[in-house]
Amino acid sequence: MDTLTLKLRGMSCAACACGVEEAIRSVSGVISCNVNFGAELATIQYDQKRTDLEKIQAAVDTAGYSSYSQSDAEMHKVEDRADKVARLAKSRDLTRKVVLGSTFSTLIVVGSLPAMTGLSLPLIPSWFYNPWVQLVLATPVQFWCGVSFYQNSWKAFKCHTATMDTLVALGISAAYFYSLFVTVFFSSGGLMPDLYYEAATIVITLILLGRLLENHAKSQTKEAITKLISLQPKNARVIRNGKKTSIPIQEVQIGDIVLVRPGEKIPVDGEVIDGSSTVDEAMVTGESQPVFKQSGDEVIGATINGTGALKFRAIRIGRDTVLSQIVKLVQQAQGSKTSIQRLADQVTGWFVPVVIAIAIATFVIWFNVTGNLSLATITAVEVLIIACPCALGLATPMSVMVGTGKGAENGILIKGAQSLELAHKIQTIVLDKTGTLTEGKPTVTNFVTVNGTKDGNELKLLQLATSVEKNSEHPLAIAMVKYAQSQNVSLLEVRNFQALAGRGVEGVVLDCLVQIGTQRWFQELGIKTRVLTESKAALEAAGKTVVWIAVDGEIQGLMAMSDSLKPSSAAAVSTLSRLGLEVVMLTGDNHSSAQAIAQKVGIKKVFAEVRPEEKVAIIKSLQGKIEKIPNPKSKIVAMVGDGINDAPALAQADVGMAIGTGTDVAIAASDITLISGDLQGIITAIQLSRATIRNIRQNLFFALIYNLTGIPIAAGVLFPFYGWLLNPIIAGAAMAFSSVSVVTNALRLRSFQPKASL
Repeated sequence: MDTLTLKLRGMSCAACACGVEEAIRSVSGVISCNVNFGAELATIQYDQKRTDLEKIQAAVDTAGYSSYSQSDAEMHKVEDRADKVARLAKSRDLTRKVVLGSTFSTLIVVGSLPAMTGLSLPLIPSWFYNPWVQLVLATPVQFWCGVSFYQNSWKAFKCHTATMDTLVALGISAAYFYSLFVTVFFSSGGLMPDLYYEAATIVITLILLGRLLENHAKSQTKEAITKLISLQPKNARVIRNGKKTSIPIQEVQIGDIVLVRPGEKIPVDGEVIDGSSTVDEAMVTGESQPVFKQSGDEVIGATINGTGALKFRAIRIGRDTVLSQIVKLVQQAQGSKTSIQRLADQVTGWFVPVVIAIAIATFVIWFNVTGNLSLATITAVEVLIIACPCALGLATPMSVMVGTGKGAENGILIKGAQSLELAHKIQTIVLDKTGTLTEGKPTVTNFVTVNGTKDGNELKLLQLATSVEKNSEHPLAIAMVKYAQSQNVSLLEVRNFQALAGRGVEGVVLDCLVQIGTQRWFQELGIKTRVLTESKAALEAAGKTVVWIAVDGEIQGLMAMSDSLKPSSAAAVSTLSRLGLEVVMLTGDNHSSAQAIAQKVGIKKVFAEVRPEEKVAIIKSLQGKIEKIPNPKSKIVAMVGDGINDAPALAQADVGMAIGTGTDVAIAASDITLISGDLQGIITAIQLSRATIRNIRQNLFFALIYNLTGIPIAAGVLFPFYGWLLNPIIAGAAMAFSSVSVVTNALRLRSFQPKASL
């Protein structure tokens, strides 16, 4: 199974999106498809053995729309330029049609004044009021300015669907051809019925004006992606064959030595091999303070080098860079759907046929009751024109697009709209200790051996232990290796290395079985741990993490490490508690160390010495979920972690939040990634979720209340009481305004600013 993202063109309303979605799903081999009208994206999961890109695109073409695929950031640059050109061309075309429509509509209104009001304007010749003149003026507006309504309606008809363009085409056709009939058969004399040329032309003009404004507003919702793409520099300065040369960034290869001068942008991801400097990573991680970099540290492409010169080795290029992954995740989130939007899409699928039925019923009822063909026609036209599913289709995706974009600007990657939707409902938040609450960079503070330091025993044991640990990426292992290096201990070759999650590591060094891990693991192995228990208890009481070292099944020593708290941890926990959230610590570390850290940050509920598989069970218990038994009292639980051993728990949680400075596995298993590792990002994510959901609800209210009140009024429910009918011109203006108001309201999210506390 593979996932494909298609950029779509030609959709005019949410019903169009439903049609494209059905067309893609009909392709054999397509497993699932989500079409987002606001983002103009289709996210498709398909079986590579049964179908491919060409077949899926052919289905889109058959449905009457066009598409192209999106891949990495570099490819997106080309596609984004093509999309921009197409959007500008569409804007110019709409502008020309709005200008012509406005001009001719104004002339038709002037010519209709005597019939509508009994008044005529001075200096206007009498022939100007002739119905045939109005027909000549209305025809180019009807069939040039309004041609897209007919084209899109025909596409929908061939696919056995109906869209908003179907409603508009029926409405303007009824007004135009009714007026044409009257002009041909009644203009020669006698009592002439009302004409509605001005209604048809002004409705066309207003709807096109609404689409012009909507087209402009939509381009602004993509600002986040555009900003991210523009961060990457075009060229890189590399050393090849001993010479410095400037090459396009696309030509940089893994392993190339790259030079960055002060003030320049870092072109690709790499590892510093020479020099030191501060790097501004705010544009990628949201971290406001520059980060000091020196030999051995990683740098991120598109960030800005400070005052020092850096030489680094390229380790990630193209679609593998952090920036490309951010772009991909933001696109993925913008193309996804919330549960609210899925419901709205279902409503939209039925909306157009229901409106057509209401329009027909309106015509029949009024004609039977009054016998007035003009009254029956105009009320049916008003129903068709005022009913607009666009606002309903735009309500959610516009807010999601802007919300996920703002998240990226603040160093928060949201993988899907559902995660954004769930974040504001979180009731319990579970925090890992090492690398989440703490810096994740422990240092060795104590090294105690059974035989003390006589005969070099301490250094020999250190050599054996760290030779095994050098094969592990665990923060404690890294700390032990660094300590050994500081003692000038050389590392030996290891055989049969094995890492056991939540337990420890083992390997054979100089024909000795060396095991380093937790006391619980050693007890399971039958290794006696009574020795050094007093030292262990004292170290853990001081909040330090203790690991045991055994050689050939006997305890030989232990090593204690401490890890400093992140500056933001205590404040973040305090804010989360004030929000009414239950804050829990979940760690594999020992009870004493875990309690010491929990006390410092203000966490009361602690689960310690927990293995990865046990973390999943604890998350389930906090959720209140029981296998195969629904529980109405279940809680929404978020898990925040950074390590490989956190991945199962991140996947089990309703909302998994990974620390961006952690492992790729944890990030892949999570729903939200905090790029900078600052726990204030949790609060920002909740704030952003609340702001976005509030914005979506406002949009849905505007869309629903507009249709629920507009359609009955258009059908003439007020006429028997007040003798008042809705003018088709007002109906057209209201329809255009509804879509523009929803998009404009969504754009207010661009002003979102995270607060230090809630």
